Amino acid sequence: MKIMTSVEARNRFSELLVTAQREPVTITRRGRTVAVVLSVEDMEELIDARSKRLRAIVAFEEYFSRIASKLKPATGPAEEDMNKLLRGARSPGR
Repeated sequence: MKIMTSVEARNRFSELLVTAQREPVTITRRGRTVAVVLSVEDMEELIDARSKRLRAIVAFEEYFSRIASKLKPATGPAEEDMNKLLRGARSPGR
């Protein structure tokens, strides 16, 4: 990836556009990255990849939801039965 300062990018804008058609160009200001210039094709690929990722997340969540709805709840004494057992354990004379 080519790197240009913001001053270079401004002064050599035509070159920046030509280079961006071949590879992304990072623009820096005072040593820090402030922008990336890339071709329309690269941007479309990024948008497509993001869209595919979001669709995969939705599909996974739907699948997980279907699986979770088919799982049986844990079996064991009902809450009422547990309360009876606890009351019996607390009653005097036992």
